[in-house]
Amino acid sequence: MECGCGRSPTGKCIGWHALSEEEYQNELSKIQAEESEMNAPNEED
Repeated sequence: MECGCGRSPTGKCIGWHALSEEEYQNELSKIQAEESEMNAPNEED
């Protein structure tokens, strides 16, 4: 189902419409950090 509130980072409804603004910002930060880790070059010694 598509997201009507515009908060979902995937465009699909994941229930984020029920989050407070603070909860939403925390979840968004987590998603962005995970994406950054996945896109970062793998550094090995």
